[in-house]
Amino acid sequence: MNQPNELRQLPWPVATMDLNPSARLRHLVTGALRTGRPLAVWREPGTTHPRLVVARTLEAAYTGLPPALDATAPAGFAFFPFRDSDHNPALFLPADVLFDTAQPNTVAVAPAARSLVPALTAWLAITPVEPLVWPYSTQPVPHAATKAEYSALVRAGVAAIEAKILGKVVSSRAARWPLPSGFDPLVAFADLCEKYPQAFVSLVSVPGVGTWLGATPEVLAEVTADGTFRTMALAGTQPLVHGQAPNTAIWRQKEIEEQALVARYIVSCFKQLRLREYDETGPRTVAAGELLHLRTDFEVNLRQVPFPNLGTDMLRLLHPTSAVGGMPKQAALDFLHRHEGYDRAYYSGFLGPVNLPVAGVSRLYVNLRCLQLRPTEAILYAGTGLTVDSDPDREWQETELKLTTAGAVLYPMVSSNV
Repeated sequence: MNQPNELRQLPWPVATMDLNPSARLRHLVTGALRTGRPLAVWREPGTTHPRLVVARTLEAAYTGLPPALDATAPAGFAFFPFRDSDHNPALFLPADVLFDTAQPNTVAVAPAARSLVPALTAWLAITPVEPLVWPYSTQPVPHAATKAEYSALVRAGVAAIEAKILGKVVSSRAARWPLPSGFDPLVAFADLCEKYPQAFVSLVSVPGVGTWLGATPEVLAEVTADGTFRTMALAGTQPLVHGQAPNTAIWRQKEIEEQALVARYIVSCFKQLRLREYDETGPRTVAAGELLHLRTDFEVNLRQVPFPNLGTDMLRLLHPTSAVGGMPKQAALDFLHRHEGYDRAYYSGFLGPVNLPVAGVSRLYVNLRCLQLRPTEAILYAGTGLTVDSDPDREWQETELKLTTAGAVLYPMVSSNV
């Protein structure tokens, strides 16, 4: 594995050589939690080997996104909120310690973190007998909207669209579910990996910020090793019927219009940068867990256009995307601030690896289908895109369906389709 930023490979101590990759991952997570260090565990779509990043200090994570998503950027893991604030800071966890379960015999350590080597060895000697204590946010627990409250939010959104104040708005809500006895976030992470092989599965834990777990289907921005930039418009939702091929799904005008608005917004971002050289494919129907969505893919060959910072420039224009906020962007965000009734925190923000596992490769995902851990409960999140044809009962039911993606690891019987 080509390690950016001169990560040095350290062999595992002989005493731990009989541990399997999952046990080694748990040892490193244990050490990070017990020494108060930020961490992120993730598994890319279509792969089977999770990776772990540990930042040497909390302060090192408050660095923001690199100026460019290219091979010159530091290696690390981005974790950004829906809206940046003192309560929900934008985080970039440097890859001070990197463990890839596909290469389980070594741990990579950055030069700035070499003083952690003795502590790293100590971590590996710990047998995690006691349950791990995961950090949680010290902010108030988000308000969980009732069906009546959410219906009122939907009606307010439709009214704003009818009044031409908005073209589209994405309403959302939080739900509070009690944690089952003995809930283990690492086990839940592994369960999500198994249930949703084509999702980006993540477990992020930062002191003072909290612990978040999720499985998202949506790419926000990707830069590949061959110099290609990709993004997608993902919108419209309906249940996946077992035995039904996704390409036979029939979509209502409401979902078609919703998805088209998101695709047009991405095109408008390209136009703001005066970029015309892009490929557009779709829309097509794709499966994400037990749900179907409409998706349009966009691709730019960075080697053929004079936009070296296209990745970060597009991130600044896209986030929050119209798929999680609405259009016009600022008017939709103002509406949500006034009417939604809770702080989304990192839900519908973005997250993912930068320059990992190799230099020049970055993949950032919208943080959907996620939950936030609290001491005795999980806060789950779900949203729906509203148009002039939105019906409150249908929108409530759509959020119920979306809650089952992450909720399935709390109560496996919550969805018969998992």
